[in-house]
Amino acid sequence: MALRNLSSNEIAILKKQGCTARDWQNIRVKDPFNSAKIRNVYFAGKVEIGNDCLITNVAKLSNYTIADHVTIENCQSVFCEGESGFGNGVELDVLNEGGGRTLTIFDHLSSQIAYLMVNYRHEKTFISKLEKLIGDYVESKKSRQGYIGSYSEIRNSGIIRNVSFGEYAVIDNVVRLEDGTVASTKAAPVFVGDAVIAKEFIILSGSKVDGGALIDRCFIGQGVKIGKQYSAENSVFFANCEGFHGEACSLFGGPYTVTHHKSTLLIAGLFSFYNAGSGTNQSNHMYKLGPIHQGVLERGSKTGSFSYMLWPSRVGAFSVVTGKHTSNFDASDFPFSYITEEGGKPQLTPAMNLFTVGTRRDSAKWPARDRRKDPVKYDLIHFDLFNPYTVGKMVKAVALLQDLAENTAKKQEYAHYKGCYIKRLMLRTCSKYYEMAIKIYIGQELLKRIDGLKSFNEIKSKLFSGKIQADDWKDISGMLVSESTLEKLISDVNSGNISSTDDLSKKLQKTYEDYDQKSWQWTCHLIADRLGTELKDISNDQVKSLVSDWENASVKFNNMILKDASKEFDRNSMIAYGIDSTDEAVIAADFEAVRGDYDGNSFVKGLISENENISMKAKKILTILA
Repeated sequence: MALRNLSSNEIAILKKQGCTARDWQNIRVKDPFNSAKIRNVYFAGKVEIGNDCLITNVAKLSNYTIADHVTIENCQSVFCEGESGFGNGVELDVLNEGGGRTLTIFDHLSSQIAYLMVNYRHEKTFISKLEKLIGDYVESKKSRQGYIGSYSEIRNSGIIRNVSFGEYAVIDNVVRLEDGTVASTKAAPVFVGDAVIAKEFIILSGSKVDGGALIDRCFIGQGVKIGKQYSAENSVFFANCEGFHGEACSLFGGPYTVTHHKSTLLIAGLFSFYNAGSGTNQSNHMYKLGPIHQGVLERGSKTGSFSYMLWPSRVGAFSVVTGKHTSNFDASDFPFSYITEEGGKPQLTPAMNLFTVGTRRDSAKWPARDRRKDPVKYDLIHFDLFNPYTVGKMVKAVALLQDLAENTAKKQEYAHYKGCYIKRLMLRTCSKYYEMAIKIYIGQELLKRIDGLKSFNEIKSKLFSGKIQADDWKDISGMLVSESTLEKLISDVNSGNISSTDDLSKKLQKTYEDYDQKSWQWTCHLIADRLGTELKDISNDQVKSLVSDWENASVKFNNMILKDASKEFDRNSMIAYGIDSTDEAVIAADFEAVRGDYDGNSFVKGLISENENISMKAKKILTILA
């Protein structure tokens, strides 16, 4: 914007209105300039002011460029001193409190880049190159001049030092903000409010931090909510995370990490799509060499009230942990499991979380609760419940359970695996449950691509004539990617084919967009492996069998979930209803008035309708194949 120095008349008016300056020549404004809107301000250093700004009752305003339509009022100080990266370049000790997994934050950081930086330290060339890419970007952000974007409002606040603000930011009644970036946008404004203290931080678009939150050396991604006295240090919170009441230390909070309770501590752990129960806690030092241990709860995990885990431990995707676990365990090979504490030992029940109402509801609610309004979305998220990552785990789990069943003596009550105890009598049953889910996945992926095809030959030529992919899949904090694709990305960074953080983000975006194609290639390999035939030789009867297996497994699966839902309406659920009556009819009537009934529940009706649609789809395809 074209700026000019103040005229002598404008300076005189400002002085009459209680303004002072270290050097009036360091103040530059944009025409037309209305000096009546600036009162009781002390200017120090270089200050540049755009059109239609209101600045009043500011004890100190120094070294800032202020865009059009900005309001700054009733503030102790808003100043920039020395050269600052405004939070860009701050190094966090994430995941491992003792260090060794340093994450350099910047205002275009995604959960994927952070995951690779933190977890691939063994790839030394890659980490060195990645640090260089990030370092170059950080250098480009350094300045001696702060910036306040257009239409931003800073009101009723204490000390604001070396903080850069995007447009439409609202800052109201904060105590102190230092060395940070508030990357607000018009499409997704940021709000930072009551009694917040934040130091060395970055807050991305669409996020809200208020309620006396204490933020020290943290990255807060898009659509995040932090408040109600939450305290966090050396932690990252990616898309749509929520942190209230509790505490975080060295937390890697992948997308949709949620903690709402006062007594909950999340420390030195990696989480995503996670819900922390009240009193959840972990220990990472064992009173020996200090806080050197870390833990992983894979996507979709939950912890029950007052659950405790001794790090290092690892929990498989979509599993539930309850009880106090004072020994280390690794249950990552068994997704959708229950992990309970029995007699001081971690008891693992594989596959049992497949059939709960909560798991089904979770898979539907996450995309519906995406708060990101910014057209630029940094975190790349795949929401599929069944996908090459979780299904690949289930395929391996089936083999493991069958092996344990064959090699565990009948006199043993439990089989032992990586610190976990599994009831011997459940080994084959749990294996069958995983098999059911695998059949559902294969059928879902097949039917997703079969619509509109008119014959078996057309199905065979269009679906089973392409490339198949056999390698494992990874979940890199929300995005699902094949191992070979990830290796290629790392190689491109190492070779210099990816030469900037922008290049890396574009490569990750392309990988994200290729998911549907790559996941089908992996599914084709899975089908071929299970049928024991090359897909070019697949028969009509084999395709019919895949469709029939999908129909039978899906209906049975949904019926098991419906059975779980019915527990929400049984007599035990009515305890404490009909408070002043012992009449069963009154109790039931009170319960129905508050909770409704089973037949009228929208979730129940949705599953029943889904079963009908499954049968209709299967009949249609089987008719074509006939």
